[in-house]
Parts: sequence; C-alpha cells; structure tokens
Amino acid sequence: MIKKGMVVFTVIFWILVLGSLQMAFSQKSEQEVVKIGCLFALSGPARHIGVPSKYVALMAKEYFEEKGGIEGKEIKLIFADTKGESSVALREFERLVNEEKVCAIIGPTRTGTAVALFSKIEAAKIPVVMCVGGTPPVVPTKRWIFKTPQKTITAVEKICGYLKERGIDKVAIITSQDAFGAEGKKDLEEVMQKENIQIVAKESFGTKDIDMTIQLRKLIVTEAQAIICWTIGPAGATVAKNFKSLGAKQILIQCHGLPDPEYLELAGEAANGTIMPSTKTVVAQQLREDDPQREVVQNFVKKYEEEYGPVSTHSGYAWDAFMILANAIKKAGTDPAKIREAIEETKGYIGVSGIYNMSADDHCGLGVDSLVMVTVENGKWKLIK
Repeated sequence: MIKKGMVVFTVIFWILVLGSLQMAFSQKSEQEVVKIGCLFALSGPARHIGVPSKYVALMAKEYFEEKGGIEGKEIKLIFADTKGESSVALREFERLVNEEKVCAIIGPTRTGTAVALFSKIEAAKIPVVMCVGGTPPVVPTKRWIFKTPQKTITAVEKICGYLKERGIDKVAIITSQDAFGAEGKKDLEEVMQKENIQIVAKESFGTKDIDMTIQLRKLIVTEAQAIICWTIGPAGATVAKNFKSLGAKQILIQCHGLPDPEYLELAGEAANGTIMPSTKTVVAQQLREDDPQREVVQNFVKKYEEEYGPVSTHSGYAWDAFMILANAIKKAGTDPAKIREAIEETKGYIGVSGIYNMSADDHCGLGVDSLVMVTVENGKWKLIK
C-alpha cells in the first residue's frame, strides 16, 4: 500500500510540476509576443485600399523582425476583413479585442466603418490608429483614436493654396453623396469663403452612378475657372472621363484620395491634366534633395514596388500607423493605456505620409506641408513645383 501510495503521489507531483512549467512557458510566450490587430477592408468596394494596407503591415512586420522584433518581442499580426461594412467592422473589432486580446489596432481603411466603431473603441479602451481619409476620427479629438492620413480640411487648404498662387478665385464643385463627399463639400465651403474664393455652382452624384455628364455640363458653362471633385474610388475616374468628353475649358481638380494606380487605369487618357493633392509617394523620385522625407519615402517606395507594384497616395498610411504604434510600444510596453499615452506624445516622426507631431489636441499631427500637388502627364504622376 505504501509503494502504491508513493507511486500515486509521484504521478500527481509530476503532473503538477509539468502543469506549472506549461503555464509558466505559456505566460512567458504571451509576454514575448506583441499582438496587433489589423482591421482592413480586404474585400468589397474599398479593397483597393485595404489589400495594399495588408501588404504594408506585413512589410513593416518584416522590417522589425529583421531588427529582432519590438524590444526583442515577436510580432503577431491578426488580420480582420471589414468588407467595407460597418456591421462586419463592429463584429471583427470585438473579435480582435475580446478573443485575440490584441494590445492595439491599425485600421480601419474606410471612413464609414471608422465612424461606426467610435463608441466601441472608447468603451474598450484600446488604442486604434486609423488609416482613413475622413476627419471625424480625430475631430473632435477622441481619447483612444488616432489616424495617419491627412484630415480632409488639410487637403482642402492645400488646394486653396494652389488656387491662390494661380490667381483662381472662382470654382465649381461636384461631390459624392456619401459621408466623405459631404465632409469635402463642408470643408470646401468653409475654407473657400475664408480665402475669398467664390463657389459659383455645386452638384453631386451617387457613388454608384456610372455617368456624371449632366451635372458636369451645368458646371462648365459657369464662370468657374476650375472644377473640384470630391470622391474616392472609380467615381473619380468617371468624372474625369465625362469632363474630357465635354471638352471643358476649366482645369479638373480631384481630392487627395485619388492619386492611385486604379485612377490612372480607369480614367486612361482622361487622367492627363487632372490635378490633385497627394502624399509624396507617387512622386518619390521627383522630391528635392533637401526634403527631410526624401530618403524615407524613396526607401519605402522601392521596397513596396519590388514586392507589390505601383504605389498610391494611400500606400504609406498603414506603414506610418505601424511605425508610430511600434515606437509607442518600444517606449511604453504593451499596456494599452500606456501605448495610448506614448502615441499622443509622438513628435518629429518622419514618416512616409508626412512628419508627425501629435498632441492631446491633435491625434493626426500632419500639416499642409505633408502634401504636394501633382498632375498626370502621359499617364504618369508629375510633381507640380
């Protein structure tokens, strides 16, 4: 009986020892892994932004892995597809937070899905660095939400600077009937009034419309010297083709969401001569030698194009989001509250999309100088000096 009891005791002892070792190993493994959620539109109408964002996140992960991880910790990216839909984005956000236990999230890549997440993010108390062009994520400032693309009003201000330099004081605008278009219209009206540029006519269109000729015909017969279009995706190319077919005398200015290989492909010859604000990615080789972003942008573009093809104005957003987040984790560890504080303290980070200086009042951190004005010449992007 004694021997049998000893055997039982020994077995139980080793089960407990092995269980403790397994638990310790598991805890150690968890501590050595940085889990970051990537909430992108990998399918659906906004996949042309979401899929490249995934590529860029993988590039950034590889960049840090070559340096031994983030402070020696392994990086694990957890991808989630919003499909460009708010309901899906909400479900996937909850999965990343509650099941995957990520310490922070990059994305989403569409303004509508971003807006749907606001209350969930604030309640979850997890830092999110968004890759959307719209302003609502950061105006008014929200404690747990940041973004890397320029605010809409920043792009409008860049366009106004271009107009004033050329003595253009009368414009007409055509905007999409969605949240992005509505925001563009609002900011155009506000900034144009402030800069004494008259909006002589306004038109709009549905995002699924396949022809905007009727609206454009009304605009080109006005005294406007330029027509400004505010939309993203294929609709921008449709406007360019309709505009060219009408033989309009004005210049066509697109928004900061259009410098993209898809625009060049869909608009074809009609893209030539169109003008728009952009990040510096599409004209990387044309940047001045004294531009502080030149080396960063050119290195990024070289790496991206070697692996994935032509860049767009959107290409650097996920890279900058990852780098800002990684720098915060290096400084503060993986506690979400401390990461949030460190992101907010980002100063002088030279990124692909601009030089970031964030604060408690500014969760974007980019100014007008982060954008350049570009045009299309013979199917290629050209920097407007």
